[in-house]
Amino acid sequence: MSGYFLYHSIGTFPGKAERMAAALAEFSVIWSAEDDSQWPAALAARQRFIDAWTRLIEAPQGTLTTAENVTVALYSLIGGLPAESLAGKRLLVAGDCFPSLHFLLAGLAERFGFTLDTVPLRPGESWVRDEDFIAHWQGDVGLALITFVTSTASHRCDVGRLAAHGRAMGSIVGVDITQGIGVAPFSVAATPVDFVVSTSLKWLCGSSGAGILQVGSELLATCRPELRGWFSQPNPFSWDLDAFTYADDARRFDHGTPAILASVASLPGLEWVEQTGVDAIRAQNATLVERIIGAALENGWAVRSPLDAAERGGSVMLGLPQGVEPAKIVAALRNDQLYCDARGTTLRLSPGMVTTEAAVDVLIARLTEHIGLRHRRAS
Repeated sequence: MSGYFLYHSIGTFPGKAERMAAALAEFSVIWSAEDDSQWPAALAARQRFIDAWTRLIEAPQGTLTTAENVTVALYSLIGGLPAESLAGKRLLVAGDCFPSLHFLLAGLAERFGFTLDTVPLRPGESWVRDEDFIAHWQGDVGLALITFVTSTASHRCDVGRLAAHGRAMGSIVGVDITQGIGVAPFSVAATPVDFVVSTSLKWLCGSSGAGILQVGSELLATCRPELRGWFSQPNPFSWDLDAFTYADDARRFDHGTPAILASVASLPGLEWVEQTGVDAIRAQNATLVERIIGAALENGWAVRSPLDAAERGGSVMLGLPQGVEPAKIVAALRNDQLYCDARGTTLRLSPGMVTTEAAVDVLIARLTEHIGLRHRRAS
């Protein structure tokens, strides 16, 4: 029985340890060889990672590159925009965006001359409604950052609807797809946006340090990233100090010597998702999530995720009642080899391909003991 419910955090797949170890061992042999083969092999490995991501989101060739994480990717994008893109305008985000991105944007607002406008959640609700985001989105919004799937409610927004509104407003539209990619379909070919940021953790089962930035061709051509370096050039080995030029593709968002290990460690997860298929991953996940939601509704537990599967990512969040300590619930479940986490009073549960139906049964039984009985006593 695997009681792994942490796909919103790291993510895993059958045989992950062996496939990741093999990839890293192969790289170790290459990197340690006493010859001159290291960099060609390392850059080729990084390119395989970029190619896998490009296929995954159906992006045009040459529009995607690596970043250490989503925050760095967003910083690099903003630092590359023409000054008039943001100066004197609003930058729109939702109140349930990933906090790290909000921290970044709040610190950049003064320097880049934009006003950060955070769309609030309605009182008592767990996610920002699409219609509320649109209501805040007028022609003075220079850039809007959409959260594909939220980390606190697993709310899945209608990217197509939001992006269409953004085009009508003349805004730059970006999407953070971190919590949804790999369990929910996403394609920039089907739903064009100006840029995408993500990591290879979560449902892609990769390692930390393997983020990506994808920038549409039209926007990319206008960007002059301030975070730049020798790898931003068409030829990194052009060392003429007075002849710097940007590469004409996403490489212009590269800078110093690129990290390779994160790409090597994450490629097995990307390949596994590609081989398995997002539809198959989502179908298995949906079966387990629906069982958890059904038990929650039957027992009167607060569900802080959308009930409509079309509006939900791969997680289900439960609201813990007053008097129940989240840390104690997580610890009690861990004792039964059921692994999840909590954010405040929200219990986050994300079953995936290694999570068994037997584990879901045990999870429901344990939550009934720890939460259900308390409800009945209270009533």
